Amino acid sequence: MTISVLLADDQALVRAGFRSLLGRAKFLAVVGEAASGEEAVRQAALLRPDVVLMDIRMPGMDGIVATRRILTELPTTRVIILTTFDTDEHVFEALQAGASGFLTKEVEPAELRRAVEVVAAGDSLLSPGVTRRVIERFAHRPRPTATLHALTARENEVVRLVAEGLSNDEIAAALVISPLTVKTHISRAITKLGLRDRVQLVITAYEHGLVRASRSDG
Repeated sequence: MTISVLLADDQALVRAGFRSLLGRAKFLAVVGEAASGEEAVRQAALLRPDVVLMDIRMPGMDGIVATRRILTELPTTRVIILTTFDTDEHVFEALQAGASGFLTKEVEPAELRRAVEVVAAGDSLLSPGVTRRVIERFAHRPRPTATLHALTARENEVVRLVAEGLSNDEIAAALVISPLTVKTHISRAITKLGLRDRVQLVITAYEHGLVRASRSDG
């Protein structure tokens, strides 16, 4: 199965670079390009891509607004945010808008292709490092609620560990359960809370005080 990709970046050289990198994989096909947020929304509606690689900073409509509009119209499309720096203050807003994660523009070719594949399969780019750092730094101040009442105690526990950056295997080891059971708990939590993916689950955990954002600037 071929994964269709839309590139949205105001720099033609950046788009050309990503097109070249993605074109080396037989399972990926760049079906369109956009130089602005407005054009990205139009192209997405026309082409209905599986994945959009979205620049966060573009003139006119930025990548955050474009992401929100695309996902409102095309809920099965996935968006990966592109940014120059991993501490971009707008990345958290993009994740709230429904993006499935983000990559820096210095991403290695193999990592880029793997990221598109992972997101197209319904997973999200939530590494314990970069993404969590951005969420911790820019998350809204947590509400006083200590738990998410729609979830069982075990689901709350799993969600807390997800938000702390643990992988499914690490959660399984910590709770002495199987990775498949961890995956089931995560899927149920996402469904119960009406969320899109693992990234939004982490955001929700921070916003509801299940996990406290770090006070460190580093």
